[in-house]
Amino acid sequence: MSDEHQLAPSGPDAPRPKRHPVLIIVMGVAGTGKTTLARELERRLDMPYVEGDELHPKSNIDKMSAGIPLTDADREPWLQLIRTTAEHMAAEQQADPSFARRPGALITCSALRRYYRDILRGTYNPARSPKLPGHLDPPEAYRLPTYFVYIKGDKELIMDRISKREGHYMKPGMLDSQLQTLESPEGEEGVVVVPLAASTKEQADIAMRELSRLLPEPL
Repeated sequence: MSDEHQLAPSGPDAPRPKRHPVLIIVMGVAGTGKTTLARELERRLDMPYVEGDELHPKSNIDKMSAGIPLTDADREPWLQLIRTTAEHMAAEQQADPSFARRPGALITCSALRRYYRDILRGTYNPARSPKLPGHLDPPEAYRLPTYFVYIKGDKELIMDRISKREGHYMKPGMLDSQLQTLESPEGEEGVVVVPLAASTKEQADIAMRELSRLLPEPL
């Protein structure tokens, strides 16, 4: 039998084929529990997690802390940084033979508008946004398929949750601005919807089941 027809090693010591990295964004307006759900998905998926809010520049945090809604110009560099960070992580993981977790990144982000999500998908690059620092560029051009887990809830429940949070810079009065900006991702490709009123376990169960149907490789 020729080499090209020989079967790959299947013993216990055979190297496992690398899975293709993906970017999963847990999205929704402030107060929907994005971090809580993302942490549960991180535990189940064994996937590197990044808190998207931590990538905001200080100027954005200062505005939100003062109750000033962010503009598109404020958000665009932040969204590009999230995408570039995920690409860089995926490229490093693929180059590291010792990396044993699920490749890609799990990131929280409000992702309110359709074109914001296109920036996160890597399919839109706003011309007016400044070029990111070179050290954040991925080592090579890298395609990273992107999926969204959208936490959907009504204003009254979200407002109640925000009013009970302590130590967060997002103020309750800014919820109206986010809801006005929100363009629902329902119906877009690669989107899973989970109800805000469900428990974290129930949300994660739904997300895992629906992502398994969308992803090219099983979870």
